[in-house]
Amino acid sequence: MPVAMVALAPTRALEPAQAPRPLPPKLESYLATSVRRLTASQRRDLLAGVPVVTLLDTNANQEVAIFGAVWVDGDPRVYVEQMTDIERFERGGAFRVTKRISEPPRAEDFALMDLPRDDVADLKNCRVSSCAIKLSQPSLDRLRKEIDWSKPTAMADAASLARQLAFEYVSGYREGGNARLAVYRDAERPTFVANEFASMVERLPALVEYLPELRTYLLDYPKATLPNSTSFLYWQEAQFGLKPTIRINHVVIEDRPEAVAIASKLIYASHYFWTALELRVLLPDPARGRGFWLIDVSRSRSDGLTGFTGRLVRRRVESEAQKGVLSLLQNTKLRLGWRG
Repeated sequence: MPVAMVALAPTRALEPAQAPRPLPPKLESYLATSVRRLTASQRRDLLAGVPVVTLLDTNANQEVAIFGAVWVDGDPRVYVEQMTDIERFERGGAFRVTKRISEPPRAEDFALMDLPRDDVADLKNCRVSSCAIKLSQPSLDRLRKEIDWSKPTAMADAASLARQLAFEYVSGYREGGNARLAVYRDAERPTFVANEFASMVERLPALVEYLPELRTYLLDYPKATLPNSTSFLYWQEAQFGLKPTIRINHVVIEDRPEAVAIASKLIYASHYFWTALELRVLLPDPARGRGFWLIDVSRSRSDGLTGFTGRLVRRRVESEAQKGVLSLLQNTKLRLGWRG
């Protein structure tokens, strides 16, 4: 990868290379304490404006964590405006459908949600402790009671019920927060999504040190308030790994005096993930000029990461996650570069 170029005066002899500008103190501190896998070469790339992505240390049996950063010669306000238009911001490529959810949610917000054919076939055989799709016991019970799989309309009926369940799930989350998140019964042991999210957040020291109000909001929503912030929910169908996956996210944008913090909290995924949290920080650096550091830290919890097969799954999840962060950094740098 390229490293910082030595500046040459056009009419002078070669002068000693200038030392690269140091990173902002808070970013430097975070790298020193939390990003232990960053190599000297990657640090040089970062200072030279090249996107850097690396794995973070975490519990290999259940979690994948990624760090990424790049300097963007652009306006952070434009980035926030673009992300607020999430349907345009996350489209194309792996994103098959992205739909922002109304406030309050409406059933028609989920009209474009169409279950992949393989998922519908799997639903026919779903039972508590044995299901290829992540669902709670009440949802599994309703599928068993309300869908007559002998009817020619069974596939359409199942997709319709899935849309209704998604609408009810989002409405419940907005009313009761994490306490209304699912208890997945797709495997032998139940998975409490709220507990997994809280445990994951506790292992994010950066939230405690740098973003304590945002941390409280993520844990105590909707009871907690967060000044100078906006939030919204959206769902999407995305190609991840071997299967298209339906995901529902809660995005929170906090405008702080020293930076903008954006949290994307995964509250449901039909495959792979129990929960996830992605933090993006848009950090100005006046010493470097106009622009901002885009810092991305994502953590996701999943089952099936142990044993021989689990190690293969983990490598795939890590690879897909790193590609996703790298694509985000590269596209942002290209899209937001100053013009004129």
